[in-house]
Amino acid sequence: MKISTKGRYALRLMVDLAQYNNGENVTLKEVARRQNISLKYLEQIITVLTKSGYVISTRGSGGGYRLAYSPEHYTVGMILRLTEGSLAPVACLESEENDCNRKSECCTLFVWKELSKAINDVVDNITLADIVKNSADNYMI
Repeated sequence: MKISTKGRYALRLMVDLAQYNNGENVTLKEVARRQNISLKYLEQIITVLTKSGYVISTRGSGGGYRLAYSPEHYTVGMILRLTEGSLAPVACLESEENDCNRKSECCTLFVWKELSKAINDVVDNITLADIVKNSADNYMI
């Protein structure tokens, strides 16, 4: 499994909104500058986040974006699954039902299940609030 640029940038965008989560809107231009990400690319990503209800968009003077919920609500897994789809390390684990015709004789299936469980345990237990706190703890002068 490899996380795409879209997934990484979506997470950075959401973390930025969490860091500047003071009830006011944040412009994409500000996020692009702080995160050193192309504004055009962020525009594509914010559309997905807004349509999913993760982010609230406001137009006009004072417009911009803000999180729909508190940073504690969002896990890394929520954001990555939205932008990446399945986080399964192999195709046979991408859906609830493993329909692989070799599943009963696959000697490595347990490895992929354990890897999938480990990935999900990590991404589903780290919130935006955790990332913000970790960032503040690690970069305090």
